[in-house]
Amino acid sequence: MSDTVTRTNPTVMPSAVATRPTATTPRRLRDILCLEDFEAPARRFLPRPIFGYIAGGVETNASLAANRAAFGEFEFLPRVLCNTRTRHQKATLFGRTYDLPFGFAPMGGTSLAAYMGDSVLARVAAELNTVMIQSGASLTPMERIREVGPTAWFQAYLPGEPEIITPLVERAQHAGFEVLVLTVDVQVTANRENNVRSGYSSPLKPTPRLAWDCMVRPRWLCGTFGRAVLNHGMPHLENMGFPRIPILGNIERPRMTRDGLCWEHLELMRRIWKGKLVLKGVLSRQDVRIARESGVDGIMVSNHGGRQLDGTVAPLRVLPAAVSEAGGMTIMMDSGIRRGTDVLKALALGAQFVFVGRPLLYAAAIAGEAGVHHAAGLLREEISRNMAMLGISSVAEMKRDLLVPSRGPI
Repeated sequence: MSDTVTRTNPTVMPSAVATRPTATTPRRLRDILCLEDFEAPARRFLPRPIFGYIAGGVETNASLAANRAAFGEFEFLPRVLCNTRTRHQKATLFGRTYDLPFGFAPMGGTSLAAYMGDSVLARVAAELNTVMIQSGASLTPMERIREVGPTAWFQAYLPGEPEIITPLVERAQHAGFEVLVLTVDVQVTANRENNVRSGYSSPLKPTPRLAWDCMVRPRWLCGTFGRAVLNHGMPHLENMGFPRIPILGNIERPRMTRDGLCWEHLELMRRIWKGKLVLKGVLSRQDVRIARESGVDGIMVSNHGGRQLDGTVAPLRVLPAAVSEAGGMTIMMDSGIRRGTDVLKALALGAQFVFVGRPLLYAAAIAGEAGVHHAAGLLREEISRNMAMLGISSVAEMKRDLLVPSRGPI
């Protein structure tokens, strides 16, 4: 993106101001002033196992905490007396221009937390002209999400088995997705002790404890789960490459041997897939180089939101190294983003786009499409305000020289 192009659309301020709570804002959203504010009402709304599954990390939650702490390692160095009245937030990925520099990260079990949650996120993303990535662990067929969300990408969880890889990749292609995201940091099931403590499993096992956890959340039980079952039947895992299984029952989930997935399988995918191919979960610059040499189009620097290997480095800290090896690949990032300042720091360190996860799912859970619009609007407003105070008019102007190390020399 050139400065000449990105300075021409004066669209930010009216839309940003409109996202502040007003008389027309739903009552349950009026006290929500930032993304962090969605967590408490979501905790009250969701049954304990489901909230625990969404909120938790792995083992000691060290990586979960480190993802947030990494943003504190940098401070801003604003420029002043810059006319930023025409600022905007447009970003270009794979030849397509989006209206925001952030999208909706893939999240499994979304429709268990929010009524038709996958469709809600896909529809709102399309309305905002940004990206929603459908998780392979979602409960909605990929074909339906592609219909309601023309800006959606699909994220696959795949084992090292060509007989599963080929039909799933071909299915995503036939569904019309233009971007396929392969998640590569799930070689084995993570040690999510928090799931055991909160009573979560996939599928959910019918137990007296689960029944009680759901009964004490009647709004979720009737308005989310009950309404879904009544209108659409029992939710199923739909896009994992094995026969669909219900989300509730004593059926054992098939075990995927992802520890055999390797670069030769990626090369198979590259031969089959005609669209853009992205790897999610890459942190090592050596792996970025191999991906580039293997014909990958984009990298999502990510540690899975702190949900896989505890103690894994925060993506923000290794982002510059990934950028240095990227060549012509698109570099994106997720994990830990909660504020407009977080978005801008990631962009300054070389990300071309970022993805936000948990807060958007909380928003969908408590208020559906209105909640997601409110969440995205708050983040958009923060970015707009921060851009003005930094002295920039486009996200392409957010460069490394606008940051300094915290408590370091200028």
